[in-house]
Amino acid sequence: MSIFPIAMPRASRLAVAVATACIPLSATFAAELQDPITLDPVQVQSTRPDDVQAERAKTPGAVSVVEAEAFYERTVTNLADSLRYVPGVFTESGTGGDAIFISSRGSNLDATNYDSNGIKLFQDGLPVSTADGNNHNRFLDPMAAHRIVVARGANALTYGASTLGGAIDSISATARNSPPLQAFFNAGSDGLISSRLTAGGVAGNADGLVTLEAKSRDGYREHSRQDRIGVYANAGWRLSEDFDARVFATHVDNDEQLAGALTRAQFEQDPMQADPSAITGNYQLNVETSRLAAKGTWNVDPRSRLEFGLSYEEQSLYHPIVDRVLVDFDGPGPNPPTEVFSLLKNTDQRTYGGMVRYNLRSGDHDVLAGLNLADTHEQGGNYRNAGGRRNGQTGIIDNRSDSVELFIVDRWNFVRDWTLVYGAQGVLTGRDVRSVDLASGSARNPRRDYRAFNPRVGLIRALGTAGEAFASVSRLYEAPTTFELEDDVRGDSRTLDAMHGTVVEAGVRGNAVASADAPGWRWDLSVYYARIDDEILSVEDPDAPGTSLSTNVERTVHAGLEALLGASFPLGDGRHRIQPLLSATYNAFAFDDDPVYGDNDLPAAPEYAVRGEVMYRNDNGFFVGPTFDLVGARHADFANSYRVDSYHLVGLRTGIQGERWEVFAEARNLLDETYVGTFSVRDRATLDDAILQAGEPRSVYVGMRLRF
Repeated sequence: MSIFPIAMPRASRLAVAVATACIPLSATFAAELQDPITLDPVQVQSTRPDDVQAERAKTPGAVSVVEAEAFYERTVTNLADSLRYVPGVFTESGTGGDAIFISSRGSNLDATNYDSNGIKLFQDGLPVSTADGNNHNRFLDPMAAHRIVVARGANALTYGASTLGGAIDSISATARNSPPLQAFFNAGSDGLISSRLTAGGVAGNADGLVTLEAKSRDGYREHSRQDRIGVYANAGWRLSEDFDARVFATHVDNDEQLAGALTRAQFEQDPMQADPSAITGNYQLNVETSRLAAKGTWNVDPRSRLEFGLSYEEQSLYHPIVDRVLVDFDGPGPNPPTEVFSLLKNTDQRTYGGMVRYNLRSGDHDVLAGLNLADTHEQGGNYRNAGGRRNGQTGIIDNRSDSVELFIVDRWNFVRDWTLVYGAQGVLTGRDVRSVDLASGSARNPRRDYRAFNPRVGLIRALGTAGEAFASVSRLYEAPTTFELEDDVRGDSRTLDAMHGTVVEAGVRGNAVASADAPGWRWDLSVYYARIDDEILSVEDPDAPGTSLSTNVERTVHAGLEALLGASFPLGDGRHRIQPLLSATYNAFAFDDDPVYGDNDLPAAPEYAVRGEVMYRNDNGFFVGPTFDLVGARHADFANSYRVDSYHLVGLRTGIQGERWEVFAEARNLLDETYVGTFSVRDRATLDDAILQAGEPRSVYVGMRLRF
């Protein structure tokens, strides 16, 4: 029995027809394309130019390429660790586990971060985010990647992503780009023990790779233990010199305790304690995930290339999140307090995905057309929570969403050193939210189709052989998630509007290769300004702690500066080098003449975030150097009455690499500074609101990789 649906949604059939009609149109372009300038990635480990980096060089905006080889020089336990040096992306874990807060260019700045929308996740170009754009149940495991591509904001057009924050694509490690056998061990503070064993091989035109991983940690806060096991496998066949096929299989079982948030007084007393309700309610985020995918790549001829793929993912969620809220209605009377609310969410979710991308180089034109399809069905219910156990069902959940994203972009090298980039995206996405309150029998069914046409135009100017300057103007668009529709402040079957706006961006990037007697440089600078209409924000419902109410805000502004600067300075005969790396972000996110909030800053995002390191390296494989984090103050409410202080951290990394082995040691937060890592947002927060979660204290980790 096939695991893929027999019938394709109406919107999907329409998009396939449109894509089929559009792709041949690009064949009318004539003249020969000059090769674009290819730039180094964010973290370079002696890689040569390839398709990913070449595609980045043809984008008139910020795209970062992170090589996963760098993850074996430090502790990377979640996606937040892996994106540490990507400017414009602010991400933190509340307890050091997989449950993270992530925001790109001001996306996802709402109250509970429940669905973690705003950034579309891909794995090998196929969707991981659900069809409505939420990432609540799981994030990508960065250690399973060969590299990670982060296309911020509208620069995710070539991925077809219709989100405010852009897209993240995790490109899998395969037997063709990995050692045939390797083992990795990582251990350290707060009970962290992590191990990975990878085995693979290449036999003629076939190859295969399997990774087994296990991780456990007590967490640096009370009630924050995590246990995760995973299996990642892929196999490929080169059916001819021009056609590759690959299948992927993933299974992850992740059980994670949640420590909950603290009031200001609790935080000052002991920031590492758990919210007492998190213990009595046994808050958890337990997700079991299984995923199958297949992808083909066909080099039709020297000028054209076709990629296509299908994916299927199942997720089972068990999520106790709100302890019993008791009210003593008769005061000192004889009746005991009555439970008025608690919450345990238990659902099963499945997502079908598909992708087609066609690239044609014809004369001075380089055309890329693509189509993304996704269909998600979530079923289950809400339950009363009795110490982490289901205690009677309170509601039925039956949510459906589908998404079609069709895009086409032409990179026209109309004159030497100048490339005009123009294109558009079409979005057709549907939401069907069905919820029933079992106590009252009342039902809600917000449902709506969202459609948008999102054009983009940009210009790239080559600056000799070392770099390029770029500028672009694009339309931004993101439809609401099913969670946001379910939690609409109006509480009926009306629907929220989609977020939309316009962004302008300009910047420069490039590199100068180091030599034995000359320093090397790489730089990447982007400045952007976006005006957004109908941004969806949410505040906690005072009648139901732990839940949120969503609403459209008329106008907001998202602006910022993103910079990455790296260098390599040779010492003496060039066998010794000093390599500084600096990632800096400045954020200016605000309401725009709002009738309630005026021009207040939007909450959750820091005014600035600077992360960096200065490494000494020599040709014997030894490295050592300090790391640092400078993060600015943030507001915890829309009223801007509650301010979370800035923090400054210092760390240290060292290690040595041999021919078939490498070891490292890392110390974080050496001064043991107490700081707020993540927090929830309120309309007007008070000191008595439990919203604060501590960041990581002083921690020490060691790791070893063996290659055979």
